Formats: sequence, structure tokens, C-alpha cells
Amino acid sequence: MLNDTYPYYLAGKPVFANTDLEVTDKFSGKVATRVALADTQAIDAGITAAVESQAAMAAFAPYRRQQVLMHCVQRFTERAEEMAIALCIEAGKPIKDSRGEVSRLIDTFRVAAEEAVRIGGEVMNLEISARAKGYRGMWKRVPIGPCSLIAPFNFPLNLAAHKIAPAIAAGCTWVMKPASRTPIGALIIGEVLAETDLPDGVFSILPAHRDGADLFTEDDRLKLLSFTGSPDVGWMLKAKAGRKKVVLELGGNAAVIVDADQKNNLDHVVERVIFGAYYQSGQSCIGVQRVLVHADIYDQFRDRFVAAVKALKMGDPRKEETFIGPMISESEAVRLEGWIDAAVTAGAHLLQGGSRDGTMLEPSVLEDVPTNVKLHAEEAFGPVASLYRFDDFEDALEQVNASRFGLQAGIFSNDVHKAMRAWDVLEVGGVVINDVPSWRVDNMPYGGVKDSGLGREGVRFAIEDMTEIRLLVIRDPQ
Repeated sequence: MLNDTYPYYLAGKPVFANTDLEVTDKFSGKVATRVALADTQAIDAGITAAVESQAAMAAFAPYRRQQVLMHCVQRFTERAEEMAIALCIEAGKPIKDSRGEVSRLIDTFRVAAEEAVRIGGEVMNLEISARAKGYRGMWKRVPIGPCSLIAPFNFPLNLAAHKIAPAIAAGCTWVMKPASRTPIGALIIGEVLAETDLPDGVFSILPAHRDGADLFTEDDRLKLLSFTGSPDVGWMLKAKAGRKKVVLELGGNAAVIVDADQKNNLDHVVERVIFGAYYQSGQSCIGVQRVLVHADIYDQFRDRFVAAVKALKMGDPRKEETFIGPMISESEAVRLEGWIDAAVTAGAHLLQGGSRDGTMLEPSVLEDVPTNVKLHAEEAFGPVASLYRFDDFEDALEQVNASRFGLQAGIFSNDVHKAMRAWDVLEVGGVVINDVPSWRVDNMPYGGVKDSGLGREGVRFAIEDMTEIRLLVIRDPQ
């Protein structure tokens, strides 16, 4: 269960400033707990503390950063069920998915602990011409400085971890704005970090409403902004960020291609696409939204897929058998219900679902969705998938690319040449062969192109963004 109230963390210390932020149980709609809400003064104080403690954090030895991160691994492991239940309540995430996210949180901190002592550099040969004779070079990575971290509601533990853990490993101080709908996971991370011997003032975790959080983006004392969330908000923040480096992990409408050679593997493919499209009620930026199936097996795939979707259990996310829980809010469920209705009006065929009860939206399947409707062109971010048939693999690749998004794509094919062709031509950050684009492991480079963002997460790659290269040149004595 959740505590009655939670503090925010300012300069590494818990502050019970107020109880102004209500966090609801996303299934029942009732207030589950209350959280301290940060105002502009608190955010400014957090940034000031991050600036003032940056020198101490940069001097905090890599092995000590590693010890901090391993302490987190130990404590998260001990508190895993507590954290899963909290996530289940605040995000409405089915308990099995919640436990899976906690395990990924632990993985992310463990990988960061390993990387904390691997941040190196290189000795360079500068004698590339006569004028450089007698010069030697070497470079190393140094912390970029205070970072601003803005996390989303859909993975409030692990996507926060993908910002916090690399920042600690890199030697950066930071301020974080967790999503106001799901702040508890980040605050529990703060509670565990407060047990460590990090230098004073290194971190602040400050829930705040969007309209009061401009300092997270605009304050020039911050050297990097790492934002995960919607494309419209992300690009707006980039425009306001000034001179700081910006890393954006934004949305997508991920596609998966199922080639004709999967005829004897359809049960497995259906199982994986079901997972990709509907896990945590489809509220994932790499959730499967578009399913392109070869015409030779389309009818078989469609019939098995629709039957499997009909069998998914909806309901209370606390129950072990629940696969489909609530969406994050009723307004989001109403939005997606409207998109489905608009697609049907435009000529799509609804094969399954489409009905809504409050925040609960039935897992839905459509086919022949016109390309000019939102359900095809935009990020659905809910439990819906659209089926399309194709005859030619090259045409299918073109259909995947016919999107303003480019996060990840999946290809089910036994043809290695088609796999390599997809890797060559698909305009995405990652291509997953023989699985859904929703697959991710926490050390891989993860991110998108086009409207899906800038930069890469995955601990090592986030550390690269959170550090700068500093060169040393030495000339031999004359």
C-alpha cells in the first residue's frame, strides 16, 4: 500500500512542504495518496543546490558512484513487491507488468554501476604531419554539469531510472520533474538515494504541474535537458531550452511486418504481437500500432489475432490474471475511443473492441484504416492495433517509413537478406528481427529519428550525452 503522504526531495532531503498533489488509484479513480507539490521557489532552490554541489559530485570517485548505485540495486531488490504495488496503483499497470518494470529498474541501476567505472578516454597520435611533430594528445570524458530530467507517466520507475542512474554514473548533479500523475516511483528512488553518501545537494525530485515548471527547461544554469514524453511537448521544450544540450525520447506509432514465411509460426507471432500491442494497455511509445501481414497469411493471422485479443482479461490491475488495466485517465480513454470511431466513420472495419467504460477501453482491432486518420498517422498510446495486408516486402518497408515517427520497428522473417534490407532502409532508431518493436533491454542504444526524438538512452549512451570530451595536448620539450 501507499503511504498517506509523500515528501518531495530538495537538495537530497525530504521536504513535507504541503499535500497539494493528489495521486489517484487509476482503476478506482479514488485519491490514493497526497504528495508535496514543488513551487517555483523550490525548483529554483533545487537548481541552485545542483550548481553548488557539481564540483563535489565531479570529484566523487567512480568507485563511490558505483557503491551508491549498487546500494540502490540492493534496496530496490528488497523493496521490489512494495514498489510493484505502488506502481500498480499510481499507474494502473497490471501487477505482472509492474513487477517486470521493477526488475528493469534494478537492471538499469546495475548496468549503470558497471559503467560508472568504465568511463575512459583515448591516447591520440597527433603527429599526422610535419607541423605536429613532437605533440601528443589524449582526451577524457568529464561531467557536463547540472542536468534537468523530465520523466513520463507510463514507465515512472524505469524511465526515471534511465535518467537518474546515468547521471550518477557520469558524475552529474540533477533535478527531476516526475510526471504529476505518477510521482511515487521517483520519490521512492529518492528515498533510497537519501540513504547513500552522495555529496550534499546533488539531487532534487520535485513533482510540479507543467505550467509551473518552466525552470526545468529554461534555466541556463542547467547544462542538459533530458525529456521523455509526447512529441508536441518535447519539441516545444527544445525550442525553449536555450544553449543547453537536449535529449528527447518522444512518441511513435510502431509497425511490425509479418512475412509469408511465418505461416508455420503464426501462434508464436500472434502471441508476441498481442504482447507488443496491448501490454500495459498499449501505453508505450514502442507499442505495436500498425501490423503489416503478407497477403498469403493475412486471413489466418487476422482470425487468430482477433480471437486472442477477445480472450484478454480486463479489470483490476492488482489481480494476477489481468492483462488489460485502465488507461492513465478517462480523458485519454475518451480521446482514443473518438479516434477509433473516426476511423470507422472514414471506412475502417472494427473487428474487435471499441467500447469504453470510464478509464477502461476494450482492446481493439481494426483493419483497412485510412492513412489520413489519426489512428493511423498519430500515436494512439492505448490498447488498439490496426491490421494491413501487403504483397511485396519493399512496399511494406515503404509503408513503415510513411510516418512522421521513427522509434523502432519489428520484422518477422526467416530471410536474413530481408532482415539486413530492413536495417538498411527503415527510418527508425532500432530494428528488431523476429520480435516486436516493443522489445527493449536496458543497455542497448534506444531512441528515435524524425518526430520520435533526438539522442539515445541506454545507460552507456546516456552517459555519453551527460559528459563532454576534454582534450589534453602535450608538446615535447624543445
